[in-house]
Amino acid sequence: MDTVTEAWMRIEDWLRRYAPRSAAVLAPPADPSRIAAAQVTLGLTFPDELVESLRRHDGLIVWANVFPVAPLLSVAQIVEHRQMCMDVAESVDGFTPTDPGAEPWWHERWLPVAEDNGDSQVIDLRPGPGHGRLGRAVHDNGGDFSHAWPSLAAYLTATADALTAGGAVGHWHPYLNADDELWWSLANETTLHGETLRPAPSYQPR
Repeated sequence: MDTVTEAWMRIEDWLRRYAPRSAAVLAPPADPSRIAAAQVTLGLTFPDELVESLRRHDGLIVWANVFPVAPLLSVAQIVEHRQMCMDVAESVDGFTPTDPGAEPWWHERWLPVAEDNGDSQVIDLRPGPGHGRLGRAVHDNGGDFSHAWPSLAAYLTATADALTAGGAVGHWHPYLNADDELWWSLANETTLHGETLRPAPSYQPR
């Protein structure tokens, strides 16, 4: 498995080669002082892998479908989305699982790192064997770690592997749209707005 930085380097290299418009939406690195301030605001210590990723790219400058599940969040968006989820959970008893053994709608030790239409990817900061895994918090259901990635680095490595060697990340396959932008879609969804999605080219980086 790659480190976070190694995975990012492979993703960046692929984007520069085949989808420069998508490469252009990657934000510059986050300022360390902003990362430190966010941890104080949330009362949570960010995992080293998340800090490493944010120091590479502070999310995206505009929405773009450049990651399989959801766009990565900036430091400011992490704070905003987590606080919003905490407020909603408090108002609807979302911290309490609806069924025995199920996940709650939200947990105070989940840290969102990506989000799309209210569904987020979260790093599980609860102590125990699942610490650091990357699961999902769905806006209209409970959390889901049934297909969790063991870490953020594992997820980024899988994304880099799918781009450079072909394949998928879970159910998501990489394509290029009509504007040569990276677009992740299901295997049987090969058109976008009436235009064909082309399978993303793969290559082995030097």
